[in-house]
Amino acid sequence: MKKKALILAMLGSIAAASAYAAPLNAEDYCDRKVNLPAGIGEMRPLSDGKTYSMVSKDGRKIEIYSYATGQKTGTLFDLDAVKGELKIDSFDGYQVSENGRKILLWNDVKGIWRYSFTAEYYVYDTMRGTMQRVSSKGAQRGATMSHDGLRIAYVRDNNIFISNLDYKTDIAVTTDGEVNKIINGAPDWVYEEEFGIQCSLCWSGDDQTLAFIKWNETDVPAYSFDDYRPYYAKDPLGDPYPASFTYKYPLPGYPNSVVSVHAYDLNSRVTKEMQLNLGKDDYVPDIQFDGKGEKLMVVKLNRDQNDLRIFSVNPASTVATQVYSEQSKTWIDRDVYGMLSYGAESFVIASDKSGWTHLYEYSYNGRQLRQITNGDFNVTEYYGKSASGNHFVQTTKLGAVNRNVAIVDAKGVMKLLHDGPGWESCKFSGDFSYYVRNWSDLNTPPQYTLWSTAGKKIKDLEMNSTYASRYANAPKFELTKVKNAIGQEMDAMIMKPADFNASKKYPLMMYQYNGPGSQEVTNKWHLDGLNYIAQSGYIVACVDGRGTGARSAEWQHCVYMHLGKYETEDQIAGANEIAKLPYVDASRMSLFGWSYGGYMTLMEMTSDNTPFKCGVAMAAVTDWRWYDSIYTERFMRTPAQNEDGYAQSSAIGRSHKLKGRLLIMSGSSDDNVHFYNTLKFTSKLTYEGHLFDMMVFTGMDHSLRVSNARTQLYKRVVDFLDTNLK
Repeated sequence: MKKKALILAMLGSIAAASAYAAPLNAEDYCDRKVNLPAGIGEMRPLSDGKTYSMVSKDGRKIEIYSYATGQKTGTLFDLDAVKGELKIDSFDGYQVSENGRKILLWNDVKGIWRYSFTAEYYVYDTMRGTMQRVSSKGAQRGATMSHDGLRIAYVRDNNIFISNLDYKTDIAVTTDGEVNKIINGAPDWVYEEEFGIQCSLCWSGDDQTLAFIKWNETDVPAYSFDDYRPYYAKDPLGDPYPASFTYKYPLPGYPNSVVSVHAYDLNSRVTKEMQLNLGKDDYVPDIQFDGKGEKLMVVKLNRDQNDLRIFSVNPASTVATQVYSEQSKTWIDRDVYGMLSYGAESFVIASDKSGWTHLYEYSYNGRQLRQITNGDFNVTEYYGKSASGNHFVQTTKLGAVNRNVAIVDAKGVMKLLHDGPGWESCKFSGDFSYYVRNWSDLNTPPQYTLWSTAGKKIKDLEMNSTYASRYANAPKFELTKVKNAIGQEMDAMIMKPADFNASKKYPLMMYQYNGPGSQEVTNKWHLDGLNYIAQSGYIVACVDGRGTGARSAEWQHCVYMHLGKYETEDQIAGANEIAKLPYVDASRMSLFGWSYGGYMTLMEMTSDNTPFKCGVAMAAVTDWRWYDSIYTERFMRTPAQNEDGYAQSSAIGRSHKLKGRLLIMSGSSDDNVHFYNTLKFTSKLTYEGHLFDMMVFTGMDHSLRVSNARTQLYKRVVDFLDTNLK
């Protein structure tokens, strides 16, 4: 019996090895149900600082784990253990109150834009084991629980409501909400897309004040498009007349929403507008209460996005005091207000005023207390400050392509948690005694491990060893350097086919994004359709030219007022450098990009010195006058301020110079980069007598994350390249 078992085990191992050695297909690389490595689920630090919560693998429980051991210590919530009449079958997300007595849960999620959604919300009482509905009057958006868990603020039909769980009341905070006119609490489209705001509702520390932003989008021009029903819909032929979709979308130079900041007093039921002297063109990209929960901290940004001010506001008197200001000759990056952290006595903010993005600490009277980090590297994430005064940050200390997490002590001395290349991020416990480390590099899928901050490894949580075996023979990127158009070094990476033969010459496909502050060349795990293209017989390469992030502020900001100019020069220079490699056929070069990268494809293929025989542009901006105001004006100002810049950066303005064969693709229901861009560009190509290829993803948005769209996209790219390069 032992011999038989051994033989069976050997046969099983051989079969498993054969399965992993089998050629991977397009779905293995492109289908997000297949190609994503395993994660560990969202870990949420609990208020005791020693434990965290996680949803169970079957999705029916919220379980408690110890940071010290990594072991499960209890169950916070169980769908099957709910008492009373009201029960739910599932939940899509949750929030635990600070005292741990209430849990806000939601299900029946319906997406609105990229991040926002409506849902049915419920509150579970951990002491009683019972559940109650937040509101029975319709789906809610942006529900936010008070610190004590007794009230839920939410948005419905553009108005704000507060549900009092003990008294079972639902009080309307605002009543002027109206579609395409007034939105209370929740952002308009462009604020969500470009500032990352999902909801502006925030509670004071004593839960007696609810602050929020009001968006008046009445004067914002409406954008409409036909919304065709795709074949993955339940009834794909159920629209003999296509639906028409209309929403407010501000283009460069056109009116934006006019914003104002308000505070509602729960005792008096009076709402007051804060005295911030906001102009009709000013932005408010962030509001939060300070570390004590007393003063409302408001970030104000001018329309040119080069003048930022922070105010401390008394919500009772409405009086605002400026505590910080920063001006720039170009633009102030989102990282500045994206890394804001308010403590009890001071706040931390990022700035690239030194030439690199670093952290600074200020008192609430506006005095700079210290520069926390310093050097020729960037801080890319701020995790917070411990009780002992240590700051925890993610940095590019070991080079732009890497990320390393570090501790900065009270004297400014920085120590990396792990000294080595790769891509590292951490999730810390409430008291910063423990953390979960997520690390990968170009050859290693993400590995999740639990550590103490003192340096002891506690447990391996997910090493993705099975996943790594599956893709062991897949083509992978290698890091290198190439020169840009003016001789500066650019980070680059190259991927060869799995059966690479150094004596052969291969066609080249350059992939790019290259939007301001973006980064594609990174020392972390990459596996998607690009690997499939390489497996299909192509050298795939990528370079990060001028304008991209993780380098100096000068490198990034040089593209100001003339998008597409230096990026195009550097991409072409990088391609020509890579074409000199002995295994690259310089006569068979192509390029591919998505969104800003699609724009880059068009700019490079209409350049006077383009070396590309063919190119693929997906969801491309074809003229910056047709993209949203906040993103475009951040780098270009308005067309009235920068007429020449807009003309020179227009891909459609140089379509007559198109060389080689173009495949242009788009989702017909893209609310971000509108299908209009593609239609206008192809209309002009037709008018000028160019031949081109086109593919439309009916009823799909910008990211193509539904059905089999991404697999089909990359299959089409390979088919197009094979036709034109082989």
